[in-house]
Amino acid sequence: MRKVKKGIAMATLSLKVLNREGRTICVSRGEDYVSLVCTAEYQEGDMIILESSVKNIHVQWQADDAMGPAFCFITDNVLFKIPFGEKRISYSPKAFSGNRHYLYARVAREDEVSAYRNLALNVNDQHGDTRCYPHAFANVETRGEAVFAARNAIDGVCENRSHGEWPYESWGINRQDDAEMTVDFGREVEADKIVLYTRADFPHDNWWRQVTLTFSDGTSIDWELEKSSLPHVLPMEKKNVTWVKLSNLIKADDPSPFPALSQIEVYGRVVCK
Repeated sequence: MRKVKKGIAMATLSLKVLNREGRTICVSRGEDYVSLVCTAEYQEGDMIILESSVKNIHVQWQADDAMGPAFCFITDNVLFKIPFGEKRISYSPKAFSGNRHYLYARVAREDEVSAYRNLALNVNDQHGDTRCYPHAFANVETRGEAVFAARNAIDGVCENRSHGEWPYESWGINRQDDAEMTVDFGREVEADKIVLYTRADFPHDNWWRQVTLTFSDGTSIDWELEKSSLPHVLPMEKKNVTWVKLSNLIKADDPSPFPALSQIEVYGRVVCK
């Protein structure tokens, strides 16, 4: 029988760091809370595993102390591949460096689950089937480079006045007219506001004069934008949705072919059932 404490499922959590052969470098376990200090310098191929005895659960978990914790909904055990080489430069240079790393995970409190927040934020998002939500994915990312990956648009870094390595990572569309990006929340949420930080590295960048937001409930909004480095804010009627898609990106009449998105924020609450 699943244990429940004050409306929140209790869970046995574990954090592991494995090498590329799957051998355990360090591990820790706990009830509802687990912390791990890994005193080894990461090597290429190393990975972090977050395991929970309860599936479909909200957690606060920190993969690296330089990134801070993420409020996530996990549907199963999570595998986080520690980035190296070209994939590392979209993260802070302090992340995953050195030989002392502090990780932790805990079951989210009831007040945290019901709180009004940016529902799109996830510093631990990665490519593929992450089982960790929210999750961003797109049909194109410029040259397949990490600094232009969809995950950059939900990592909480809103700096938009340049492009390239952190903190200027963004979602790049590779000049593709049919580019689209989706934020999957992994469960039902109630959203009432969207904020976009479009990249504003002018004159290198172009900008979108209009975009379309499509929601899992079948509705859509055409949103006119301006040339600006400031956030574009769209209040809207409350919608119960599981995902939102950004598409129909209409560029401005400008010589630059490079519009891009630095950050998308979706504000609201988790629908508690």
